Amino acid sequence: MPRHADRPSALAWQVFRASDAIRLGLVTAHRLRSSAWVNLRRDIYADSRLDHDHALSCRAVSLQLPPGAAFAGPSAALLHGVEHAAEFSADVHVASPRTAGLRSQRGLRVHLTDLPVTSPPTTPAPMLATTAALVLAPGAVLAPEPAIAPGPVLAPEPTVAAGAVLATGVPPATNPAVMRPAVISRDTGGTAPPPGRGGVGIAERRPGRPLDQGSSLMVAEAAWALPRTDPAMAAWETAVWLEPFRAVGIVDSLLRKGLTTRAALAGIGARNAERPGGRRARWVFDLADPGAQSPPESELRVRLVLAGLPRPVAQHPVRLASGLVLHPDLAWPQFRVAVEYDGTWHADAEQLHRDRQRLNQLVGAGWLVLHVTGRRLRHDFPALAREVHATLASRGWRR
Repeated sequence: MPRHADRPSALAWQVFRASDAIRLGLVTAHRLRSSAWVNLRRDIYADSRLDHDHALSCRAVSLQLPPGAAFAGPSAALLHGVEHAAEFSADVHVASPRTAGLRSQRGLRVHLTDLPVTSPPTTPAPMLATTAALVLAPGAVLAPEPAIAPGPVLAPEPTVAAGAVLATGVPPATNPAVMRPAVISRDTGGTAPPPGRGGVGIAERRPGRPLDQGSSLMVAEAAWALPRTDPAMAAWETAVWLEPFRAVGIVDSLLRKGLTTRAALAGIGARNAERPGGRRARWVFDLADPGAQSPPESELRVRLVLAGLPRPVAQHPVRLASGLVLHPDLAWPQFRVAVEYDGTWHADAEQLHRDRQRLNQLVGAGWLVLHVTGRRLRHDFPALAREVHATLASRGWRR
């Protein structure tokens, strides 16, 4: 293996096809085995200094995407800004036209659709960011496959806030193709391009973008420019494809970050009510709570509900006589019972001191507070549920 991490400037911080880079004389197959590069997929390499996260996995897959395909479900949620939605090693989820020929493979879950990509309307919608959108036929139903098929990508009139698929943004200077009018998405999902890097929508796009004008080296777009289903559709797909504990945590975060709303989730749930997974998605949406501060808190809340306990409120405000307002992780205000999840951050002595001081004030105000660790959540939940049940019963709750 080569000792030195030599990187030609053209490939620095890029995700690229090895065959292109070798053909252009930018690097040799021998040099690609150095520590300067990481092999992400067959023929796809990246600068090893890039963060090894799911966004990098999506960038690698983007070089294989056919026109009309989009990242979906948890992968779309991550690209919208939900960092815990998927890890580097997790499968990348993609919705792709059935006619495109893209199939699932190692590290890639392809959900097929019979919907073609249609030409955008001739009048762009008002925009908050210059991120363009490709729109699938509204109201159509995706064909099911052995796994649950992805949802339709809907384009409400007159804007495209819910259900648009964001298209790769290519600066006009690097794209000689004739541009057609594009629908501009209102919902950038917190992933708007950096200042000065607007995107122009095109009906047909090649995977990746040219490194420079006239260059035949195709490199992956930045994560903010990758095509993905909008947050509401990503929530629906996530609710159908993932197990409930993970799905609720992702939907919680989409709501908390303001990427979608309960109204948008209700709408997407109603439009897809008769599709496979429709009932499951509505059930997950009903369990969601934007107040949750972490995935373990979301999982704990869902587990308690499934255990037959009344639904707790996340981060319920408790005003003390002193005027101080406390927010326990989970609370049953009518019974003055709270549950606190002790995460890894409690290893910090100063944080632990402040947290215990806060909870002592809560106890002084007449609340009963139970503590839950990750170990108990994973390995001793039945006993934990019995403890919560007994505590609530002592305060007057009856099943």
